[in-house]
Amino acid sequence: MSTTDTPTQLLHLVIGGELVDPMKTEFRNLKDVQFVGAYPNYAEAHAAWKGAAQRTVDNAHMRFFVLHAHELIDPDSDGVIG
Repeated sequence: MSTTDTPTQLLHLVIGGELVDPMKTEFRNLKDVQFVGAYPNYAEAHAAWKGAAQRTVDNAHMRFFVLHAHELIDPDSDGVIG
């Protein structure tokens, strides 16, 4: 398989934690934020997010997020960092 046959891997991070208010993004304690993992595509990140969210369904303040880190690293999507 050549490099042109390899799908592009874009960095997606899945994190979560308990929020002060479930309608806002302020975490109750940043030391308790959970790092679920880093994934090369959205499909894998979504599956990990779904699994983590399912495990905490009994806590209304617990939220997990998929961070599209590749967009933070390359905001212009031009292949150049920054």
